[in-house]
This record gives sequence, C-alpha cells and structure tokens, in this order.
Amino acid sequence: MDWMLMPLRRYAEFSGRSRRKEYWMFALFNLLVSLFIGLVALLLYTLDWSEEAMMTVMGPLMVAGVIYSVIALIPGIAVTIRRLHDTDRSGWNILWGLVPLIGGFILFYFYVTEGTQGQNRFGPDPKGSAETAVFA
Repeated sequence: MDWMLMPLRRYAEFSGRSRRKEYWMFALFNLLVSLFIGLVALLLYTLDWSEEAMMTVMGPLMVAGVIYSVIALIPGIAVTIRRLHDTDRSGWNILWGLVPLIGGFILFYFYVTEGTQGQNRFGPDPKGSAETAVFA
C-alpha cells in the first residue's frame, strides 16, 4: 500500500526518478478507486428507485469521482514524468500520448522499460546502488 500512495506524498515533485513499482502501483490504485466508484454507481443504477432518489445518491457519487480525478491528476503527471526520468528520457516525452494510435504504445514501452542503473542526468538510482548496499 505504501507504493500505491507514494505519488500522493510526492504530490507535485516533477524532478528525480521513480521506479516501475511506484508507477504501476499508483496506476493500480487509480484503477481500483475507479472500479469501486463505477461498481457502486452500477449497483445503485440497477436498483429500481425513483429518478429523484437516484439523483440524490448518484450526484454525490459522481462528484466524489470528479474530486478524486482532480486530486490524482497532478501526482499522476508527476509520477509519469519521474518514470520517464528513470529511463533517462525527458518528461516532455509524455507528449507522445497525444499522437493517435502509436503514442500510447510508445509510452507503454517507456513505462515498462527498466530504469538506468546508477546515476543518470535526472538523479540517483531509486533502487539504490548494489555496490553501496554491499559496502555500507
């Protein structure tokens, strides 16, 4: 759970590097929150309520979803940029997502690629150096 919430603690930290684990655990956390809100909405929708009662319940649920999306937007962009930094790529590579069809595949490749070992131009290795762990 610590890895899932780490990007929220590093809210708007765009410098440095993030491991694959941090990126993908945050993505999983966002997926789980979205699925939970969606499943609750679907469950409530299947109940045979009046339209007024439905809007009384669904309105706050939709507002909660929008609020979570707004809260998670900046940490999502920040962890994505730090993930690109870990692979020794500029954060501007996030703009590949704007290219139809292939942009998402290019970004996916960047996200699953192992980060550079040791120091790179964006900072120290987030996994730490094996040499320093042995001699520490």
